[in-house]
Amino acid sequence: MQYIDSLNEKQKEAVLYLEGPLLIVAGAGAGKTKTITHRIIHLIHSGVNPSSILAVTFTNKASQEMRDRIMAMLNETIHGNDTKRDHFGNMENVPFVSTFHSLGVHVIKENSHLIGLNKYFTIMDEAGALSIIKSIMKLRDIDPKLHEPRKIKSIISKSKGDFITVDTFSANVNSAIGSIVAVIWRDYEAQLKKEKSLDFDDLLLETVLILKKYPEVKKRYQERWKYIHIDEYQDTNEVQYEMTKLLVGESENICVVGDTDQNIYSWRGANIKNMLHFEKDYPRAKIILLEQNYRSTKNIIEAANSIIEKNQYRVPKILFTENVNGEEINICEAFDEKGEAIYVARTIDELLKTNEPEDIAILYRANFQSRIIEEALLDNQIPYQVLGVKFFERKEIKDILSYIRLSFNRDSLSDIKRIINIPVRGIGKVTIAKLFANQQNELPRGTQEKINNFFKIIEDIHAYIETHKPSESIKYVIEKSGMKDELSHGTSDEQERLENMMELVTLAIKYDNMPDGVGIEKLLEDASLSSDQDTLMHEKGKGVRLMTVHASKGLEFKYVFITGLEQDLFPHIKDRMKKKEDTEEERRLFYVAITRAREKLFLSYATLRTIYGMKQVNQPSEFIYDIPAHLTIFEHAQGSGGEKIVYL
Repeated sequence: MQYIDSLNEKQKEAVLYLEGPLLIVAGAGAGKTKTITHRIIHLIHSGVNPSSILAVTFTNKASQEMRDRIMAMLNETIHGNDTKRDHFGNMENVPFVSTFHSLGVHVIKENSHLIGLNKYFTIMDEAGALSIIKSIMKLRDIDPKLHEPRKIKSIISKSKGDFITVDTFSANVNSAIGSIVAVIWRDYEAQLKKEKSLDFDDLLLETVLILKKYPEVKKRYQERWKYIHIDEYQDTNEVQYEMTKLLVGESENICVVGDTDQNIYSWRGANIKNMLHFEKDYPRAKIILLEQNYRSTKNIIEAANSIIEKNQYRVPKILFTENVNGEEINICEAFDEKGEAIYVARTIDELLKTNEPEDIAILYRANFQSRIIEEALLDNQIPYQVLGVKFFERKEIKDILSYIRLSFNRDSLSDIKRIINIPVRGIGKVTIAKLFANQQNELPRGTQEKINNFFKIIEDIHAYIETHKPSESIKYVIEKSGMKDELSHGTSDEQERLENMMELVTLAIKYDNMPDGVGIEKLLEDASLSSDQDTLMHEKGKGVRLMTVHASKGLEFKYVFITGLEQDLFPHIKDRMKKKEDTEEERRLFYVAITRAREKLFLSYATLRTIYGMKQVNQPSEFIYDIPAHLTIFEHAQGSGGEKIVYL
């Protein structure tokens, strides 16, 4: 029971409460991951079979951290064949810790025959899904200038997140754009089915449909996972909410952890009401508040409380900390965005004399703000990394993975289209069109031979993968495909692409200890489900971090710069015209930004900013005035060459 001694009273109460529904309202930096992991460990020490425990969160980073903590506390390591795995590559007799989407993949693979798939189905990425939609629009003569394909994909994605199928959507169409989406969506689903593929949203939707349609399957999982933990419950959308409800058995041993003050994803379907209505769903629920912050200084916590207390749609709580008071919060007024960027860069230059670059983060409300900041960092020779450039999104990496996916799933037309001419084999668009239309016999003999040679490469890759480790298999693909020969003697850019491929070989080593075939399959799954934050996991020490506030959630830094604090930019103008329930999200977003900082906050705004080529005068964000004056230091940026603007 020594692990209990490191907990505060509220954390201890949550850890010791084992039976029945439990809602843990955990403020920023209040040790929610520690509380969940200790609760899981206590369940195991209390006699609960580890394999009957499920823990679900949103990001790979969070699930990996939770998994590592649990395994470390159980004093178990995963090396060689120490831990048994089932034929799906999952560790046996340990808690099942995953993201929602990984859980969906797990359920679908175990029940793929029920929906006409096998366990090697392809997970279609965003680019592939968009490509299919564009092709459908072209075939149906729908003008992409009038109806933007990305918007149509977004409507389909949002609908699936709201637990709406294409049939339900089509039956309730009441607008012209809705009719167009319904037609495209149906064709899109048909194409996915033809390719034996599911898109990212299907991983959740199809899981829920399986659990609803097949009671025996639902019962099997309820009996398997008798203790369920859901992290970041405030971020669940309708389909994730449904999945959770279906997995909870009659004993209602569900523990959800979240913070209504950090609900910032309503634009992608996150429903704050799922958390606010937890007591209605589970009337005998116990509620525990975790209000002690272990991350930030007292000044930062006081500022955060002052910001968030104005919101009404929340579970009331007040953060406190036993940390030091810390430094005041710097608020800087710059003449324009260039002056703001120069201020940020020069301040960071001073901080780097006694700190590491990765201790520092620059946050902004919109992606366009990063450009001018990047220029200033470059001018000052400050290393930086923009969060959002995924390793698995690089073209050459996607090409390698396409070869592997196609070797498992020959019906994946998207993968064929992507790599049949990489490296160049002289196979053109007309040839591909005839191939897809089953008219290969009409092609010239030389062209048919090229196609046959390509599919012989795919067959050889599949045979090799079945008997070799993932890292060896990827080396084989790089050479067998011809990409190594093509890039080895090319330009510096081509050399860099080859180096990225070799980095994939290095990354694959961690899958080498899995059974033959399982490791490479797990690599494909992880690559498909990778997120922006995974880039930070694999590329540490690469410099100052730049990211949107949305992307920063779940992260923390010693020093945090929040830029662009201007009315109509942060808070964003579009959110000021919605109902009050929605406008509060911008305030929650600022609260999240503030609570990323451990020791020091720098806030800045520009009185003049160029947006869409137009210069406009800005008022400081209303959020700045919500911070008590005794917590702040006000300063003017130097170096932009402009005059001070006085507000009347």
